[in-house]
Amino acid sequence: MQILLCLSVALFAGLMLSRLAKLVKLPAVTAYLVAGILIGPYCLGLLGVKGLGFTTMEDVHALSLLSDVALGFIAFSIGNEFRLAQLKKTGKQATVIGILQAVSTTLLVDAVLIALHFVLGADRLPLPTAIVLGAIAAATAPAATLMVVRQYKAKGPLTDILLPIVALDDAVGLVLFAASFGVAKALQSGHVDIISILVEPVLEIVLSLLLGFVMGLLFNYFERFFHSRSKRLAMSVTFVLLTVALSMLSFTVPIGTAKVHVAFSSLLVCMMLGTVFCNVCDFSEELMDRVDRWTAPLFVLFFVISGAELELKVFREWTVVLIGVVYILARSAGKYIGARSSASLVKCEPNIVKYLGITLLPQAGVALGMAIKAKEGLGAEGLMIANITLFAVLIYELVGPMLTKISLLRAGEIKTHERTSARKQDNA
Repeated sequence: MQILLCLSVALFAGLMLSRLAKLVKLPAVTAYLVAGILIGPYCLGLLGVKGLGFTTMEDVHALSLLSDVALGFIAFSIGNEFRLAQLKKTGKQATVIGILQAVSTTLLVDAVLIALHFVLGADRLPLPTAIVLGAIAAATAPAATLMVVRQYKAKGPLTDILLPIVALDDAVGLVLFAASFGVAKALQSGHVDIISILVEPVLEIVLSLLLGFVMGLLFNYFERFFHSRSKRLAMSVTFVLLTVALSMLSFTVPIGTAKVHVAFSSLLVCMMLGTVFCNVCDFSEELMDRVDRWTAPLFVLFFVISGAELELKVFREWTVVLIGVVYILARSAGKYIGARSSASLVKCEPNIVKYLGITLLPQAGVALGMAIKAKEGLGAEGLMIANITLFAVLIYELVGPMLTKISLLRAGEIKTHERTSARKQDNA
């Protein structure tokens, strides 16, 4: 009963707060995160009423399975943005920009935070924390960007190249995170060697993509046995759940005197599952629309739970706030400079060169997913990563969509005078 009460309170709080956020033109994801904080252990949970919010962090962690499933569907949705027919239209420009701006952002944030590590000391900012935060910085929030594009019906060269970039951006970010997370774990354990720093991360990336590829082919094969929409939706949910479960496998393989730890990234596996499925299945687009509707409550819970996991007490330390502010500034500079320089390199239009970087600032679901994985695998250092990421997400989700709108407006791709309400059209 307590779990069901917590779930219903979390959903209700997130949905109702999203109505208030709409009045002040804030994105829904911000409302969900704030709702999680309000019903979390440091606000409503202080009353100590079981079921009325989360009274302890243990109550929040008891719902971690929901977060794992939600992350699987988020990555699956990202994979569906990689349709070959669409990628051929954008060509080399989107690919080059997507990769270069993500890598340059990671390198800049890594450089700034590593420098801060030497200034503050290893106790205040551990080196593994700095390295992982650099990889998380590469991720952008596709949902926030798409929301602005669809709401204002933006059209033009900037919009055309922006949509595939935000998908590719997260894919590159997931790869960077897998490698950085492997390096961080190696540094944390004190065993810095080629196997732990290079071999294991590369194996994780390759095996994750391979597992996702195989699951995608199997998914497409079994999906064709059904013709009703409801059963195809059920099969889709089945394969995402199965893929998430298989990606949790881990084992050790002895190679000579060394032992190689083999694991999978559920984000990469599910992303490849979606990529393969959308390119080999002829009805994947229609099916994905139904999956997106089915997962809407799950995503609300994911963000509310993520907000509830925020350890507010860590912000009593000025160093955590300082690191968060530095991270935000460094990531913003990395996105803008990286997008501007790479767009100039591939000779994009002036408006793309000028405004693209600003539209890539929003950060939410995938970054939070990476932070949760870091929290699970790096202990206290992972906790710092999770809280800094949540702090940054709150800031970015407050200002990111607004900046995206301004950029598209100045690029001439939002025609405000052409927008009329459906009610006015009906009256006419």
